Amino acid sequence: MGVTSGTKTESGVGETIRVVIHALLIALVIRTFLFQPFNIPSGSMKATLLVGDYLFVSKYSYGYSRYSIPFSPPLFSGRVFGSEPSRGDVVVFRLPKDTTTDYIKRVIGMPGDRIQMKEGLLYINDTPVQRERLPDFVGEDPCGSDATARVKQWRETLPNGVTYKTLDCVDNGFYDNTNVYVVPAGHFFMMGDNRDNSTDSRVLSAVGYVPFENLVGRAQMIFFSIAEGGHAWEVWRWPTAVRWNRIFSFVR
Repeated sequence: MGVTSGTKTESGVGETIRVVIHALLIALVIRTFLFQPFNIPSGSMKATLLVGDYLFVSKYSYGYSRYSIPFSPPLFSGRVFGSEPSRGDVVVFRLPKDTTTDYIKRVIGMPGDRIQMKEGLLYINDTPVQRERLPDFVGEDPCGSDATARVKQWRETLPNGVTYKTLDCVDNGFYDNTNVYVVPAGHFFMMGDNRDNSTDSRVLSAVGYVPFENLVGRAQMIFFSIAEGGHAWEVWRWPTAVRWNRIFSFVR
């Protein structure tokens, strides 16, 4: 009986190991080819995305590059099954200046576009983007302090009809008036919705134009959200800290 029991135990351990390995392989395939979770650590995309949002990013939306694979091994260059993002997509990408860092911004400029800011108004190919004033944003301060704040809020509508909200912390801020940016072929111009508190393609020395190869995926859905300063593992805070109204909402 001792031999039989030992055999059964070894068989059970082996089966458990196989299940764990299969689960890890399935998770790796899902993360590489389908969806990858990200969380939002900064307020550069307020009010669309808030600090403490956790979201799924679809890896298949724009095809696959080396940055689709964990640890980004240089197995190939460019993209396979590539499909360009649409203007207005919210995209996770690898920072051109440091490809170990992920950023999330909105696609504003396509290859060949002329992008400029004049007195806080966005111009695409010398045409001002339609902008409508909305009631002020009131909430966790998008301008950098820890207090609740009231900030100007606008609705922008891009030439392809995509609409979204932007925030305006300061009139005539540092990047509210810029030179003309001409987007190179094979690159995209990214901007944060929190216009005065976003390091994006307007800052050529930090971000600049983003190569197509650097795109990781498209932000699709918020699957969890907790108030700024909270952590997902603090389950005792969930009843009051979780933003229940944001869970399972789509990113627009």
